Amino acid sequence: MNHYCEQWIADWCLENGWSDWFRDRSRYWAFPPNAVMPVPIPQQVLRAIKAEKGLSADERFWCILATAVFLVSLVLSFTLAAPIPLVAGFAFCAIVVGTLEDEEI
Repeated sequence: MNHYCEQWIADWCLENGWSDWFRDRSRYWAFPPNAVMPVPIPQQVLRAIKAEKGLSADERFWCILATAVFLVSLVLSFTLAAPIPLVAGFAFCAIVVGTLEDEEI
């Protein structure tokens, strides 16, 4: 799951003079001003971007999907008078919440 919108990273790089940013194994790299080697974009910067911008489009999609799956499983569990749909919905929501956690922050 992409925790940052690519446009957010591109805008920050443009504002601060960094160039040619790219993503490698869930880390963002770019060339600082007057540099010949790329370095990771600092975590403090990524945290600040995340705090300012909020959820990315991918995160919003998965949150809405998890809510929909939970509601459908709740209705099915009530209709069928069985706990299995509710357990399946809970398991799906737990997986989504686990992937929403940013492992690098």
